[in-house]
Amino acid sequence: MKKLVLLAISIFCIVPSKAQRIFSIEEATTYGNYSLLPESLSGLSWIPETHTYYHTGKKGEESCLVFTDADKNTNDTIDLAAVNFALKQYNGINRPTAPPIPDLKSVPRIINWKNEKEFRFQSGNIIYLFHIKSKTMRSEHGVEGRLTNQTFHDERGYVAYTEGANVFVKYPGSVPVQVSNDSAIGVVNGVTVHRNEFGINGGLFWSPDARRLAYYRMDESMVTQYPIYQLDKMPAQGEEIRYPFAGAASHHVTLHVFDTKKGKSVQIQTVGSAEQYLTNISWDPSEEYVYIAIVNRDQNMMMLNKYNAISGEFVVTLFEETHDKYVEPEHPMHWVDKKHFIWQSERDGFNHLYLYDENGILEKQLTKGDWLVTELLGGDEKGKQLYFMATKQSPLNRNLYKVDLKSGDISEWAKESGYHSCQVTEDGKYILDSYSSSSVVGVTQLISTKDWKKKELLKSKDPLKDFELGQTSVFTMKAADGETDLYCRMIKPTHFDSTKKYPVVVYLYGGPHLQLVRNSWLSGANLWMHYMAQQGYVVFSMDSRGSDNRGLAFENSTFRQLGTIEMADQIVGANWLKKQSFVNPNRMAVHGWSFGGFLTTTLMTRAPGTFQVGVAGGPVIDWSMYEIMYTERYMDRPEENPEGYKTANLLNYVENLHGKLLMIHGTSDDVVLWQHSLLYVREAVKKEVLMDYFVYPEHPHNVRGKDRVHLMRKITEYITDNLAD
Repeated sequence: MKKLVLLAISIFCIVPSKAQRIFSIEEATTYGNYSLLPESLSGLSWIPETHTYYHTGKKGEESCLVFTDADKNTNDTIDLAAVNFALKQYNGINRPTAPPIPDLKSVPRIINWKNEKEFRFQSGNIIYLFHIKSKTMRSEHGVEGRLTNQTFHDERGYVAYTEGANVFVKYPGSVPVQVSNDSAIGVVNGVTVHRNEFGINGGLFWSPDARRLAYYRMDESMVTQYPIYQLDKMPAQGEEIRYPFAGAASHHVTLHVFDTKKGKSVQIQTVGSAEQYLTNISWDPSEEYVYIAIVNRDQNMMMLNKYNAISGEFVVTLFEETHDKYVEPEHPMHWVDKKHFIWQSERDGFNHLYLYDENGILEKQLTKGDWLVTELLGGDEKGKQLYFMATKQSPLNRNLYKVDLKSGDISEWAKESGYHSCQVTEDGKYILDSYSSSSVVGVTQLISTKDWKKKELLKSKDPLKDFELGQTSVFTMKAADGETDLYCRMIKPTHFDSTKKYPVVVYLYGGPHLQLVRNSWLSGANLWMHYMAQQGYVVFSMDSRGSDNRGLAFENSTFRQLGTIEMADQIVGANWLKKQSFVNPNRMAVHGWSFGGFLTTTLMTRAPGTFQVGVAGGPVIDWSMYEIMYTERYMDRPEENPEGYKTANLLNYVENLHGKLLMIHGTSDDVVLWQHSLLYVREAVKKEVLMDYFVYPEHPHNVRGKDRVHLMRKITEYITDNLAD
């Protein structure tokens, strides 16, 4: 291992407060019923095609909706009394002989906007439209219970949804139309597919003017069934789910298009393996063509294909992308006008924006450099400029930029160092910007793109001003390769005394698509970490190689060897901690969940002695038992990489455990199956290795709700009891 290099100066540092209060475990877990979260403008957003923004506010003791015209700087409010008055009028006009619909207890949650004057909300079994000027309401849909996976076309008011295994469409004032008609076991329509990988988070896709609806059809009949046990039944019964194990059969997905005028569907004629992935569905402005980014099961090639939405026929492959490790398209096409679209790609090593014409001819790469675009927000009304969020300042920051499509010039708009979240009006004239940093609790501001003027809408007060916090520092150290910078965060104990030696808790994740260390409030730490610092622990986190937002080479360095590179980097961090004069090297614990649970168990058994205590939640134990889409991307199939799977399989290292290990699992976990940790316990018993184990009955992959306090108390007490002097 090459010599560790530590930057002499921290990037930033949070000075501890002088207050004396410490957190309770309940406050540290649930943010004190959210009272310890920084104040924000809840639900802040633009009304589409306007310069009016809205959010939830207060009018006296009651909640209300606040609307502000950015041009005129004028406000209007809709309070609960106004909504209920409109509801009484609705009852009187539309239901004079029927029992009145009860008053609402709070201002409604806005589903979306039909136009610039009317928003949708649901109460009971009715979807209403509320007019913000006249403060009147009318019904748009009567519904039977909850519309599962509901997807509105905002302007038309058409709503697509799923019921059972099928898709339905409902037009305003009409009865539902059944779109699909599948009754075969294992077939389902209109839902998210491919285990939510590739940026997929839904299965229903309206065309621009709602002439057509594209929807997924997923046949899982060939996929392994797996039992999730229901404990309240006697005897306990298993509810079968379909779980596609790495190397086994994958589900088959097709795309279909429903014509709302003809009332008929066609199947899009994709060719190739039935086990390929149909990702990033998008429509062109004419509604005549639908596009699919097709990824092969090996995930080393992507084809962006164009299909005729009327006939379902294949038209052309616009372009292909290949990589010797993997490709991972996560963003659909973004049309800037009727002839040009933007494609996001990591083809040069970082996620950047590429401008194409409608025929798939590359006109230019709009962004480039050793930084990446994290979000494309949209463009101006003339389609000449695009706004996007990026890590251009620092991998720890998110800032707003604008690129000119003709010249390629890039300008920075949300410049303050920190982690920004921005919303741009559809004509690009105003920006809503909310940000925080290590030294800024939170600021929300309105930015005019015409004259760069900024108006502060809210400056959040520090909700933790009465609490004593340990000093937080963020710095870099070299990875195990001796070359790559890794970002680290350390929280020192409150009342820190440099002459004392403190125990350590390392919280980690280490896997793809997650970043722990950021230049945001508390530097990305949660209150439990500060709670542990108040209990006298040094709390440390590192984003090792394989984690997010550092570029493709940084992420795919772990390819075919999950756990090995990440473990080496975390050992570098642990060894650095042990060399600090204020650390007790014999009192160190490591904790993580999911991939972090896998990495915790890896460190406790493949690098025994690095930590004395480990707490592994929901851990992957054997990657051949994890889902196809994720596992085969990073590990290839088991038969293609037997040594990699063997090396990463933690059942092979159980006898190496030296120290205390607590493993925790939810019995209804449908992501990392409960069987992972049960097999580990069985192997520990077989090898006569002592460990500790705890389950959360009927909890899925994460323990949430009121039981999370129990979870964090369990973790805390286990660490404390086993690191006691």
